[in-house]
Amino acid sequence: MKLYYSPGACSLADHIALHEAGLDFEWIKVDLKAKRTEDGRDYNEINPKGYVPAQRFDDGEVLTENIAILNMVADKAPKLAPQGRFGHFRLLEMLAFISTEIHKGFKPFFKADASAADKAAAGELLGKRFSYIAGRMKGDYLFGADLSVADCYLFVMCLWAQKNGLALPDPLPAFVARMKARPAVKLALHHEGLDQPQAA
Repeated sequence: MKLYYSPGACSLADHIALHEAGLDFEWIKVDLKAKRTEDGRDYNEINPKGYVPAQRFDDGEVLTENIAILNMVADKAPKLAPQGRFGHFRLLEMLAFISTEIHKGFKPFFKADASAADKAAAGELLGKRFSYIAGRMKGDYLFGADLSVADCYLFVMCLWAQKNGLALPDPLPAFVARMKARPAVKLALHHEGLDQPQAA
């Protein structure tokens, strides 16, 4: 099994979740501008969408999109999903909200031609979305005392917020610190070269 990723991109959520699940996989870096993998392949042949993540299975099947990959990880490691009659649906609900309402909301911050006004408007809306999430947390993690794959996705979105100077409402800063202390998170950050001090 291979995970195609770009350092610090949303694929970091899948990278963390796969380690949390204890699954055996390779992680292969993708140059998204050149559309080449670090092992020399044309990334468009793996994922014609041209972006990460992509998960390639040993039989050649390829799965894309965070919601799908994270749901697959939770299926293989049920400890990473909320339990109960509605557990699976609550997980999908949260993954969809993070993907469509938070992840997509960062678009102006990644566009070179986005205006300051565009970024300010996006930041204001993202602040409301993060406040909603903060109000929904039921303990150390989104669904209580135990980590889920949705927490892996939320963590990456919180990192993006911090990188772009957006304030996170309580208890999200403590959540970020808690996540950074987890061995699986440390390992994924190390693999992606994100645990190194950034040059000034």
